[in-house]
Amino acid sequence: MRWLQFAARNLQRNRRRSLVALFITALGTAALLLAGGFAAYTFDALEQVAVRGSGHLAIGTPQQFEDDESMPLQHGLDDAAGLGARLGRDPAVRHVLPRVEFSGLLSNGEKSVGMVALGIDVAAEVAAKGRFLDVVEGAMPTAGEGARDGAGGWVLLGKELAHSLRAHPGSRLTLLATGTRGTLATMAVTVRGVIATGVPELDKRQLYTDLGTAQRLLGTQRVSSLSVFLRGMEDVAPARERLSALLPGLAVRDWQAQAGFYDSVRALYHRIFGVMGLVIGVIVVVVVANAMAAAVVERTREIGTLRALGTLPGQLLGALALEGLILGGGGALLGAGVSVSVAGLLRAFPVQMPPPPGYGVGYPLRIDLDPLPVVVTVLAMALLALLASAWVGRRTVRRPIVEALAHL
Repeated sequence: MRWLQFAARNLQRNRRRSLVALFITALGTAALLLAGGFAAYTFDALEQVAVRGSGHLAIGTPQQFEDDESMPLQHGLDDAAGLGARLGRDPAVRHVLPRVEFSGLLSNGEKSVGMVALGIDVAAEVAAKGRFLDVVEGAMPTAGEGARDGAGGWVLLGKELAHSLRAHPGSRLTLLATGTRGTLATMAVTVRGVIATGVPELDKRQLYTDLGTAQRLLGTQRVSSLSVFLRGMEDVAPARERLSALLPGLAVRDWQAQAGFYDSVRALYHRIFGVMGLVIGVIVVVVVANAMAAAVVERTREIGTLRALGTLPGQLLGALALEGLILGGGGALLGAGVSVSVAGLLRAFPVQMPPPPGYGVGYPLRIDLDPLPVVVTVLAMALLALLASAWVGRRTVRRPIVEALAHL
C-alpha cells in the first residue's frame, strides 16, 4: 500500500501529462467497449432474425438442403403430420411448423410477375412467433380461412409485388406454378393483405399463402421441410443430436447452418474489431510509455539517490509499473463507466439508425455490454499500461548510481 501511495503522488507531479494519458486510455477503452457492445447486439439481432425465419432446427431430406429440384417438392417430406407428432414428444420442442416453398407467376389477367412463395400454417406460425409479418394493408388471415374458400385460398403479397400488379386486399389474382407432375397448374386466389418485409428486393417477389392452397396448387401432400422451434438457444445442440438419432434418414440442420449470412457477418465483425482493438492497444501503450519515459528522465537523479540510500532496482521498477497501472487502470475504469452510461442512455432515449444496405427500414441503435468483456477489457488495458511503464523504466533503475546522480 505504501508503494501504491508513492506511485500516486509521483503522478501528481505533472498533472497535465498524467491527465492526458488517463483521458486517452479512457477514450480508447470506451471506444473498444462500445464497438464490441454494438457487435454483440448485432449478433443477437441476426440470431433472432435467423431463428424467426427458419426455426431453431430445420428438418428435411438430405437432398432438400444439398441438391436442386427438377420438379417442385421432388425432395419433400411425406406424412408431415406424423413427423410433427413424433417431434412434439421431445421435451425441448415447442412448435413444429410445416413449410411449402415454390416459385411461379402471379397474374392479374393483364400482367404476370415472377414470385417466390411460402405456404404456411397460419395458426402454428402465430403460436410460435406471434406477429411475424408487418401487414401494411388488410389483415392477417385467420386459422382455416384458406380451407373454407372453395374457389381458392388467400395470399399475402409483398408491397412492391402488390404495387406492380395494382392489387389490394380483396383483389382476385391467379397463381401459376409447375406442379409435381411437370404440368402447369393454376389457381384463383384472393389477396388478404399486403406486407412489408423491410427488404425492397424481397418485397418485389415475396408471397405467402396457406399450406392447403400451396399443396392443392402443386398437386401433392408433401411439404418442403419442417421448422422446429425449441425452448431456447441452449437446447439447439442437444435437441439436434436427439432428433438426428430419432430420424436417421433425414437431415437435421440448426439455424446457423440455414443462415449462411450469419457466419460471414460474424467473421467480418471479428476482423474489423480485432484490428480496432489492436490499434487502440498500441495507442494506449505509446501514450503511457511516453508519459512514463518523460517522468523517468526527469527523475533520473532522484532514482540514483534512492539507489544510494539502499532501494533495490526491483522496488523502483515496481513503483514505476504501479504508476502505469494507475494510469491504465484508472483510465480503463473511467472508459468503462462512460460505456455503461452511453448504453443506458441509448435504452432510455432510443436512436434510430439508417437502413443497412439492401434494407428499406432502419433499426434502433443499442449497445449490449456483458460484465465479462468489460472486466477483461479493463484488465487488459491496465496490464498493457503496467508492462509499458516497466519496459520504459527498466534501464534507468539499473544504471550505475554514479551515472544516475550525475544526470542532467
